[in-house]
Amino acid sequence: MSTSSRNPIQRLQNMERSRIGLYIVLLFGIVFYLFPMETAVMTMFKTQQAFAQTVPFAPPTGDGFTLAALQTAWNTLRPGLVNSMLMAIPATILSALLGSLTAYGLTTLDWRGQVGVVVLIIAGIFIPYQAVLVPLSQFWYQILPDILNGFVNTVFGFYTNGNWVYPSRNGNVQLVQLSITHAAYGLPMCTLLFRSYYKGISDEMIEAARLDGATAFSIYKNIILPLSLPMFAVTLIYQFTQVYNDLLFALVLVNEPSAQVATQRLTALTGGVVQSFNTTMAGAIVAALPTLLVYVFFGEQFAKGVAE
Repeated sequence: MSTSSRNPIQRLQNMERSRIGLYIVLLFGIVFYLFPMETAVMTMFKTQQAFAQTVPFAPPTGDGFTLAALQTAWNTLRPGLVNSMLMAIPATILSALLGSLTAYGLTTLDWRGQVGVVVLIIAGIFIPYQAVLVPLSQFWYQILPDILNGFVNTVFGFYTNGNWVYPSRNGNVQLVQLSITHAAYGLPMCTLLFRSYYKGISDEMIEAARLDGATAFSIYKNIILPLSLPMFAVTLIYQFTQVYNDLLFALVLVNEPSAQVATQRLTALTGGVVQSFNTTMAGAIVAALPTLLVYVFFGEQFAKGVAE
C-alpha cells in the first residue's frame, strides 16, 4: 500500500515523536492565549442572568443570547474610537519619521557629541510616564499658553487687539496636545529601533553615493528611506499600539468629554456598584479591534521587519 493511500491514523503513527510533541505544545499555546478571548466573546453575547447561571466560556443559548451589550458598548465607544484614530495616526507617523531621520543622523553621519546624544535618547526610553505628568500638564496648560499669548499679543497685537488667548481647554487642541506628547515620548524607542537597523546597512553603498556627489538628504531619500520600509512597518505597528492603548496621558491632558479617546470611554462601561460584565467585555473587544486589525493585516510585514 502506497504512502498516499494510508489512513490518517497510520500516518500519525509514523510521525516522529518530536514533531507530535511540538504540535501538542503549539496547540496548548494556542488554546492558552485564545481562551481569554473566547471567554470575552461568549460573555459579550450573554445576558446578565445567563452570565450568572453559566460558566463564562460556555456559549449563550436561547433567551440568554443578546446583542444589547454590544450595541451599548459601540454607542459609548464610537466617538472615542474616532478621537483615538485622529490622535494616534498622526502621532505614530510623526514619531516613526522623526525616529528614522534622527537615527540616520546618528548612524551614517559623523559629528562631535554624537555618543552623548545617543546616551540621552536611550535614557529617554527609561523615563516612566508618572515622572513627567506634572511638568507635562504644566507645560501644556501654563507655560506654553503664557509663551504663545505673550508672543502673539506682542508681535501681532494690532490683529488681535492685544487680547488673544491660547485655547487650552478646547477639545480639538487637547487631542493635538495628546498626539504631540505621544510622538515625543515614542521618539526615543523609534530612534533606537531605526539606529540598530541602519547599523546593518552597507557603508560601501553610502560611501559610493557620496563619491558620486550625493548630499546627505539625497542619500536618505534615495537609499536609506527605501531600505527602511521593513523597519517602518515595525515601528508603525509598535508605536500605534502604544499610543492607542494609552490611558494615563489621556487622563491628564484630555478633560473635554467630546475629546475623550477610546480608553477613556472604556472606563465609563465598568459600572458602579453593579458590574455589567457583558457590557464590559463588549467594550473591551470593540476597543481592541483597531490594534487587532493592524496586527492581522500587517503582521507579516511586522515579522519581516523584526527578522531583518
